[in-house]
Amino acid sequence: MENAGAGPRSVKSSQGPAGPGLREAYALWALYGLVALIVIVTYSRIQPNELYHVSRSGFGGGLSRVLVMFNFPTALMAIAVLALVAERRHIAWWAIVPLALCGMIVVPGVVDENDLDSRWINVAPAIGVAIVLVLTLRTAPGPRGDPRGDRLRIAVAIVLGVFALPWLFAEVGVYFPGSHVIYQGEARVHLGEHHGFEGYLLVLTALLLSRQLPNMRHPNVLAAYLSLMIPYGIGNMLNDGWNEQIVKRGWTDWKIPSVLQPSLSWMWALLLVAGAAIYVTAFHQRRDHAATDRETPRI
Repeated sequence: MENAGAGPRSVKSSQGPAGPGLREAYALWALYGLVALIVIVTYSRIQPNELYHVSRSGFGGGLSRVLVMFNFPTALMAIAVLALVAERRHIAWWAIVPLALCGMIVVPGVVDENDLDSRWINVAPAIGVAIVLVLTLRTAPGPRGDPRGDRLRIAVAIVLGVFALPWLFAEVGVYFPGSHVIYQGEARVHLGEHHGFEGYLLVLTALLLSRQLPNMRHPNVLAAYLSLMIPYGIGNMLNDGWNEQIVKRGWTDWKIPSVLQPSLSWMWALLLVAGAAIYVTAFHQRRDHAATDRETPRI
């Protein structure tokens, strides 16, 4: 994002940043919390047949679906926030527990797109998310993020937000104009949570947290993670949007492959290439120590 904080740094900062801040993390917890509340309300008041691959109704149905949401995509966000918290608190070993719990969502079957009713296994990643939330709230906000690249961040968020409008409407249980048109016996865009919308949340996560990369002493692991999160989120948006807006209109039978789970596919190869490009051009932190390491000229 205009090298999102990469590039030459001042003499003071080249001696090492004080540590990352958590202001963007607080904003993300508030955003995901709002989405969770909306999910509970939507899935509590709408019958399962109008939703997607759920069978429980009422308040219990709302709690069931929000538990799955705490697995995906929330656990992916929590892993990124955990990296900031761990460095800010100068402790790493204890982060293994919430990292392992959140990371369980990559195990096939923990989150099953074809069955989004919660199961006992979904409690474990949710506990990991809860641990990261408590740690975040118990940690001081710290420094502000680097604003360089914010114009591009905002532009990306707005453009993708327009693309996500049908899902934003569906999230609150309302059909976007035209999206209720019936396709093979069901609405073209179902009500409730969409993995396309979840992909949008992940893109917002990466855009926000990348502002703190220049404040980190060891940023490159998180930088790589956020770099991949952007194309991963966009890939889910493309897959969901193409199916609903193109395939279900009868314009083509070809579908963009799903990227929800890692696989040996051309789509995942494309995501990896895009992630590497973002890392190299925008998120990789280049330390310039020339100001402090320059030797005094000999006479």
